[in-house]
Amino acid sequence: MGVLSSARRGFVLVLLAVALIVSIFPFALLLLNSFKSNAEIMASPFSLPTSIGFDNFKIAMEQMHYFRSFMNTSVITFTSILVILILSAMTSYQFVRHPSRINTTLFMMMVSSMIIPFQAIMIPLVSVYGRHLGWISAMPQPTLIFMYIGFGSPLAVFIYHGFIKSIPRELEQAAFIDGCGRNQTFFKIVFPILLPTSVTIGILHTLWIWNDFLLPLIVLQNAGKDSLTLPLAIQVFKDIYSTDYAKFLPGILLTTLPVLLIYLFAQRYVIQGILQGSVK
Repeated sequence: MGVLSSARRGFVLVLLAVALIVSIFPFALLLLNSFKSNAEIMASPFSLPTSIGFDNFKIAMEQMHYFRSFMNTSVITFTSILVILILSAMTSYQFVRHPSRINTTLFMMMVSSMIIPFQAIMIPLVSVYGRHLGWISAMPQPTLIFMYIGFGSPLAVFIYHGFIKSIPRELEQAAFIDGCGRNQTFFKIVFPILLPTSVTIGILHTLWIWNDFLLPLIVLQNAGKDSLTLPLAIQVFKDIYSTDYAKFLPGILLTTLPVLLIYLFAQRYVIQGILQGSVK
């Protein structure tokens, strides 16, 4: 038994090591080639750079107007997530604590909307909000935030719905006895309990919105360079026939680094939220 247990443990460690290498290899290759020139990248993408310098990063930040694009991406991402978290938690609370045929139907419609691919509604979306309402040309960034709220809320409502059902009603009843109204009970009792869940949803949506390319391309393509997000800004290094990899790769690294840092600092809450859901 001891030999089998040791062999099984060794096999698991080997699998984990292989999974780690496979997962970290693309990021390591990106980091490695970010310090090279185009000639070095084309000649040997797997070799070490001949010298370590940050000229590529400096030029990439200047040409893609990094700080302006970073602010645009941050405002769009965190405004969307803040509204998604608050509205989705309130909606889920209404669905769970006030069950009815209408609420059940609305909940099922929201959950069912997650299976609709974005590509299937892309053209009607642009037609309605662009041609008929004129929102895309008049206020592109608020329109983009509005769309993210609409696309991100169903998943958030679905996740919140399961967690709120596990919260004992006695906590809310005690708050009512103490004189709290419905809104006070939700924001002072229920919503703080949902913190791990909120962080988990926030991280998932941050990874999606921050790195999204297609929807900002549709909404912001005619808004001007001052309104571009980071995934759009790095396209300045690409044209029809060639790509400036010496600037493009540092641009990708600078784009992904903020969300990577956010995840590293918030992973404790993500794991806590997942474990809370698995236990309850």
